[in-house]
Amino acid sequence: MDEEPRIGVYVCECGINIGAIVDVADVVRFAEGLPNVVVARQSRYICSEAGQEMIRQDIRDLHLNRVVVASCSPRMHEVTFQNAVAGAGLNPYYFQMANIREHVSWVVKDPKQATAKAKRLVRAAVARVNWHEPLQARQEDVTPAALIVGGGIAGIQAALNIAEGGYQVYLVERQPSIGGHMAQLDKTFPTLDCST
Repeated sequence: MDEEPRIGVYVCECGINIGAIVDVADVVRFAEGLPNVVVARQSRYICSEAGQEMIRQDIRDLHLNRVVVASCSPRMHEVTFQNAVAGAGLNPYYFQMANIREHVSWVVKDPKQATAKAKRLVRAAVARVNWHEPLQARQEDVTPAALIVGGGIAGIQAALNIAEGGYQVYLVERQPSIGGHMAQLDKTFPTLDCST
């Protein structure tokens, strides 16, 4: 994309999960002053349909070409927001998420420190999204096999577990025998069982 980044930043209160400790309005004001940020908004629940529609509408109306959401874990809602961005015609990989719930409000108890940390995470997400490039999802054929490097007790157990799952396993060991250090022991603590 050759055009200048036009970034929208959306900071979620997540009910009281974030809003009770982080000064969300202050984070939004901070985000408004970051380079290439066209709009910054606050939402009680940005993952709601209304919140997602706000993002889609801003992409269309303000010609945004990058989106940052500061909310909960990407594990929970990254795909939600990528789909919202794609629903407005923007490549879903022009999206960046800042986790200010698990990484800030759930672990930092001082509101001033939490707000400052949330600002740092938002600033980092904005800086990163500037460099995003459009990507296209693709499917690749995968060989249903696994390579285990190391024939110690952990490698052997991993190989057995994977093989029980129906996959081909290749176990590689640099020594002439398997078992690692465990095979060199006579007895194991605390039961004094034979190690082999």
